[in-house]
Amino acid sequence: MTVSADLAAGGMQKHQVQEGEDPKLIERLSNKQLLLENIDYAIDLFLIYVLTLSPGFLSETQAPTAWAHGKDSHNSNMQVILTLQLYALVLIAMYNVWDLIGRYIPLLKPLVLSSRKGLIAAILSGFLLIPAFYFTVKYGDQGWMIMLTSFLGLSNGYFTVCVLTTAPKGYKYAFSLVGLSDNERTDYCVN
Repeated sequence: MTVSADLAAGGMQKHQVQEGEDPKLIERLSNKQLLLENIDYAIDLFLIYVLTLSPGFLSETQAPTAWAHGKDSHNSNMQVILTLQLYALVLIAMYNVWDLIGRYIPLLKPLVLSSRKGLIAAILSGFLLIPAFYFTVKYGDQGWMIMLTSFLGLSNGYFTVCVLTTAPKGYKYAFSLVGLSDNERTDYCVN
């Protein structure tokens, strides 16, 4: 019974409706139905990656003029170019390191954010980083930009994993345990 139910859930075999089972509970949702039921998760992922790309645009357009020429005007052009290239590498490295750390935070069960409303509120609050990036580029120093980029990477990794692990699957119910003996139910749930 369990193998055929698993195959039916995967769409590889038709599941035989047992007595006491409602056939509508076993059917797979269409892609459109699945998207409409979980549109908030799709929006969450879209917003996470829009937020990820927006500070990069700000720092690329504003940083060279604000930092390269503002502190030491006697620097040669080659020094400025080398400094900006190394600085970009540091920003990318810090973002990726903290993104990786953020992806492992949900392994600690008390720190998992699984509420739909909580996720959307937290992700939308991340957009407050955009003015912070803007003012850091205009008036701050490289250290502040590295800190903001690190925080962006941490939150990006954390929110991505939270959204992807809490989003429901494509089935209403894969199968029903109705009609199985207590030993068969226990065997299936343990395996």
